[in-house]
Amino acid sequence: MNAHHDLTKNQELVFGTLSAADGPLSAYTILDRLRDRGFRAPLQVYRALDKLTDYGLVHRLESINSFVACAGPHCHGHGSLAFAICEKCGQVEEFSDETVEQRLGVWSREHGFKPTKTAIEIRGTCAACLAA
Repeated sequence: MNAHHDLTKNQELVFGTLSAADGPLSAYTILDRLRDRGFRAPLQVYRALDKLTDYGLVHRLESINSFVACAGPHCHGHGSLAFAICEKCGQVEEFSDETVEQRLGVWSREHGFKPTKTAIEIRGTCAACLAA
């Protein structure tokens, strides 16, 4: 748990659910898993996810409309993150690449573009599924 943030009960429950998950979860899957803990409305989940995302504890995977717990503290030092999403088993690998980050920075400066957030999503098949 990130000691820099005092999480609400709902945020802790949502973060715990994502941390224990084998792969990314949609907000509705999180809601289903937390119904017996007092969650009744999608808004409860979305509010918690918004704050957890702001805190950098959770990442939203836009292409599959799902969320994952942050893989570790390494990501907070990077302006851009990349996610490799296996379309067969659903596993997500989070990583950053200095070369890609530098190239995006150069492009942004050359085009007068000021990025606020960069997330690259690569969808395909992971090594384990390819080997199976």
